[in-house]
This record gives sequence, C-alpha cells and structure tokens, in this order.
Amino acid sequence: MKFNRRETLILAAAASALSLCGLSGAQAAEGDVVDQAKLLAPAGGIADKVLGNPDAPVTVIEYASPTCPHCATFHNTVYEPFKAEYVDTGKVKFILRPFVRNVLDAAIFMLAEAAGETNYHNIIGTYFKTQGEWGVSETPRDAIYTIATQLGFTKESFDAALTNQDLFTGMEAMREQALNEFGLQGTPTFYVNGKTLSGDKTLEQLAAEIDPLVPADFVAPAAGAAATPAPATDAMAPAPAADALAPAAPADTMSPVAPSDTMSPATPAQ
Repeated sequence: MKFNRRETLILAAAASALSLCGLSGAQAAEGDVVDQAKLLAPAGGIADKVLGNPDAPVTVIEYASPTCPHCATFHNTVYEPFKAEYVDTGKVKFILRPFVRNVLDAAIFMLAEAAGETNYHNIIGTYFKTQGEWGVSETPRDAIYTIATQLGFTKESFDAALTNQDLFTGMEAMREQALNEFGLQGTPTFYVNGKTLSGDKTLEQLAAEIDPLVPADFVAPAAGAAATPAPATDAMAPAPAADALAPAAPADTMSPVAPSDTMSPATPAQ
C-alpha cells in the first residue's frame, strides 16, 4: 500500500477488500498446538508489547481486532481480572497483537503504536470500552479522533499516526502470518504456550489452561520485577492532514477472518 505524507491513511476502499467471510490456507482447530518458537517470531517487524514477567512459565498471545465485538467483550469483562490473577503475579507473560480486519482496526493500532509502549495497552483498552461509540458512528474518523484527543493526541499527532507506511505494511504481514502459518480463523484467538484457544474466553476457561502449566513451586517475582507499563498521556509528535475512514460492522459470532491479496492503495500525490 502506498499513501502520501500530505494526507492521512486513505483506506476507505480497503475496508471492503478485507473480506470477513470464508478462509483459505492453514486452519487450526481449538486445542491445536502451534510451534512456540514461530509464535514468538512475529512477521512484520513490529515489536511485541509484552506485559508481565519476561520469565513467566506461561506465555499468552492474543490476536485481536478493535472492531471485533468478542474482543471487546473479553477486554471489557475478563482482561482486568485475568491480568490481576496471572500477569501481575508473574505467572503469565501477555502479548496483544494486532489483527487488522478493516480500516478502523488499522487506524486504532496505528494510534496505539504512536502512543508508545507505556501507553499502548491503555489506547487499545480505551477503544474497546468505547467501541459502541466509534464503531457504529456514521463519521467514525471524527469519533476516533474525539477519543484520541482525550488520550493526549493533538490533531497533528493524530494525523501523523495514520501515515505510517512501514507500520501498516508490517501489520499486513503479521495478519498473513497468523492466517497462513498459525491457522487463525477468527478474533479473538489466544495461544497459551502455543495451544490455540478461539473466541472470547472466560477467566475460568483461561485458568483451566494456564494453571496446569504453572509449576507447583512457582514463586512470584519480587515486587517490581514483573512490573507492567503504566499508562501515559503524553501528546504525540505532529504531521499532516486527515481524511475520512469507513465504518466496520460488528460480527454476530467469533469474528471470522480471511486473507486478502491487497488493500486498495491510495493514489500518491504528484
């Protein structure tokens, strides 16, 4: 995809290019195990935003989409008690990865990346909490922007975040790897030490998978050793002007995904 530095990300046409029906390529069923070494080497060159003890006995990787209603359900109801029970105690290293199904997913993950590692999860969490506002808005770009200003963005830094060509290309590569190598079929999908868990999970369902993997003699790290990044509200650095984004409709079940050959490119400025 190509887009110029005088306009923000122009992806309205691309929203329809990312099909949300059928799936080709590898498919992993619930409970299938994916090579952990491959899981920990994501494509696209985007650094993982790791929460928790880096030496935790359990690694939980979630692929999520901000427009996915089931991802929002998990993050709005299960994530905080899951984090308190497993991440903050050093038992789990948690990684949230982008799975871009449409233009709005791309925009929100771009904002999170621009906000920096300490504020990354706060940005994503806020957009999950407000999904019912921007996700159904007739002017989603404006709705997303309004929330962004409450998170410390200026117009300039908001516009700058949506013109990161390398990041967008990296997210596409990450999506294709998840589909074709890991067999991801929908969002959210979790990998618990490589084991595939599809769909939004309850705390009890996650506990049933995680608890047997934590050694009986496990000792939580000393205070501060498993510290997770604290939210920040710094404003971001400035750049160019904005354009409209197209809305995405929520799905009725675990949101299915499909690879696309391309996302329609914007026409570069002459």
